[in-house]
Amino acid sequence: MTGAVVEILTSGVALGVHVPGLLLADRIREQGGTAYVSVLERLMPPQTLETTARSKQAFHRDFRVALAGQKLARNAAVSVDPAAVDQLFADWQRRGITRFVVLSGFWLTLLEQYVAKHGPVAVDVCHVDSVRSPSFDKAGATSLPLRHVWLADADGGGVPCSIPVTRDAPVPWAERDRRLLVHGGGWGMGTYRERAGELLSVGFELDVIAYEQGDLSTSGVRYFMIDPDWHPWLDDGYPPFGPAGQGFVQRTGHHGSFDLCRQALASVSKPGGGTLLDSLWSATPLVLLEPFGAHERRNADLWISLGYGISFEDWQRKDFAVEVLEELHTALLAADVPDYSKELL
Repeated sequence: MTGAVVEILTSGVALGVHVPGLLLADRIREQGGTAYVSVLERLMPPQTLETTARSKQAFHRDFRVALAGQKLARNAAVSVDPAAVDQLFADWQRRGITRFVVLSGFWLTLLEQYVAKHGPVAVDVCHVDSVRSPSFDKAGATSLPLRHVWLADADGGGVPCSIPVTRDAPVPWAERDRRLLVHGGGWGMGTYRERAGELLSVGFELDVIAYEQGDLSTSGVRYFMIDPDWHPWLDDGYPPFGPAGQGFVQRTGHHGSFDLCRQALASVSKPGGGTLLDSLWSATPLVLLEPFGAHERRNADLWISLGYGISFEDWQRKDFAVEVLEELHTALLAADVPDYSKELL
């Protein structure tokens, strides 16, 4: 195995960025490589983290607030503690990092400082979304020489490479639960709760991911939860997850919600980058809800163009036919995508 030492830079404000970073680290380690994960928020003072946690709650409760907040967000790197940054730079030097993989654009400002102090190092920008996500736009221009890696490419119209969520084969269609997985991404945002009611009314059984106790309101639904007291900057693991009211388990290897996705007929969600990743590796179609910003709109358009997903409205016009979902599943099964973790090693 090569002597590559990979540092993966994520952000805790989006599980659709952070979880792919954890997955990439696990896939590298499984092959005998060395990988570390740094979370931007670990460099921030407690009061900043408290504000982030409050924003998460507000964005979950009202999607309009989330959409407005996205437009007002600033470069999070301005909030870091300089002493914490110095300690992290010293850790990177000690580890002998040979390549950085950046999943959040807010890291680029700090990487410029590191390179100015310690000299050049290889940097990949790994795009989980199919176009530049807001963190890269808000970070601004950089003088760093970057290699751009796309896990989905709206402009190229395909999936150039990916990060396996698991090495296990997708669950065969005939062996799947006759259920839909309904969720709002890592922060529980979007119109999924309203759509869950419509899907119940036409006879589907649902697994719904709840984000706080107040979400547990509809009878006839199996609810699951991410531990609401957990945040990505608290530990190095996946989000603790489990059936509502039955406690949380911190799974290893991949995130717990993926096990539900593998068994479902479809995942009903806004089109975040992490949701695309789950869809690809489970061969579970996406029923696409209102996007969180222009980048997610492009994600949706790409998934539909590839035959991997369908908008909620179009599926509704087709009378919510399960046969439509099976066609999308078959297209996903045929996807043959290079493994980014293997390329890194």
